[in-house]
Amino acid sequence: MNRIDQKFRELKKQGCKAFIPYVTAGYPNLSVTEKLVLEFAQNDADIIEIGIPFSDPMADGPTIQQSSQQALDEGVTLNGIFDLVKKVRARNDVPLALMTYYNPVFHFGEEKFVKKARACGVDGLIIPDLPPEEARSLLKIARREKISLIFFLAPTTTEARMKKILKYAGGFVYFVSVAGVTGARRSLPAGLAAKVKKAKSFSRVPVCVGFGISTPEQARTLAAGADGVIVGSAIIKVITQNQGKKDFVQKAGRLVARLSKSLHI
Repeated sequence: MNRIDQKFRELKKQGCKAFIPYVTAGYPNLSVTEKLVLEFAQNDADIIEIGIPFSDPMADGPTIQQSSQQALDEGVTLNGIFDLVKKVRARNDVPLALMTYYNPVFHFGEEKFVKKARACGVDGLIIPDLPPEEARSLLKIARREKISLIFFLAPTTTEARMKKILKYAGGFVYFVSVAGVTGARRSLPAGLAAKVKKAKSFSRVPVCVGFGISTPEQARTLAAGADGVIVGSAIIKVITQNQGKKDFVQKAGRLVARLSKSLHI
């Protein structure tokens, strides 16, 4: 059992749902990312998702794409991100999950990547473009190193496919709320709650909903039928809008606090 598993166990006992904010590593730079992660932890984030910038982010909408490109332009590297995680871990025990595409993992080397992640204090890996059928070697390494490999479900996932994916899921399942890419939305699709409920009926791990969530009201509504909520673009948008201001880290933290509070009641 790693920190992610322990956190969900604690939340279940408390009758609360998980709030999982996303931040792009290196946006606007790694030093600020460290401050943001620690600020989020202090504002009751349960698990923090740290995105590894990639040049072809197929699952990300324009807000996160822009943040990733700026981080890449700043020269962020995998080793720099691992150092960031190590610095955070030295100061806080909040569960951390890296979100990456498979290409950086492949080029770094699966075993080397997972071992380095584990040594730095990473608890989970989220890889949108890696289906379970192609993840067997990585799954084996991750399980050995006690890192959760987190898979995706979507509104279009068939029941048979859902059951197959859930056999391999670790940590939690990332249920994509909409067909398409990430990005804050004013409304979410009808029938989503029923689809999440079905996923929960098959799953032995918690089911968390992400993509498109931007307000405490949306988070609270979706959390009623799920085990947690993931918010990314709305947080990145606040960072983008307030860059250069003295308190922009705190402003992002206040949004995290509002979203978290909506699930901790």
